[in-house]
Amino acid sequence: MIRKLLATLTLVTPLFFTTSLVRAENPVHVKKLLSTGECVGCNLAGANLRGAHLIGADLRNANLQGANLRGANLEGADLTGANLKGANLTSTLATNVNFKQANLNQVNFTRATINDSNVYGASMDQLNISHAQIYNTGIGIGGEDGAKIPDWK
Repeated sequence: MIRKLLATLTLVTPLFFTTSLVRAENPVHVKKLLSTGECVGCNLAGANLRGAHLIGADLRNANLQGANLRGANLEGADLTGANLKGANLTSTLATNVNFKQANLNQVNFTRATINDSNVYGASMDQLNISHAQIYNTGIGIGGEDGAKIPDWK
């Protein structure tokens, strides 16, 4: 009986640690963002912000790694220097968003609408832009090596 209990604990214990790593957001930071629209440098890694209205939000240098922003409205948001690595931005509205120097590696932009946004200096490895509508933004498929992406003035 004790062996079975020990075997079960040995198998289940790593799951508790894995779960805490996946959901690393600071609940106080999430509440601050949703109530004030401002969270500069906040830890929102893994946060569930699905469908959130983040119009004009100030998220400069925020950690949004792995966050769920599916269907969120980011219109006019400032994500300068933010870490969005692996974030889910499926069906997100991103008009006039400042992604300057942001980490957009492995971001899922499937069916997103991205208009007039600044991606100057952003890293964009392994983006998923399937069925995305992208206008006046330096995100695309292919292109010339060394192509210059303009910065907002």
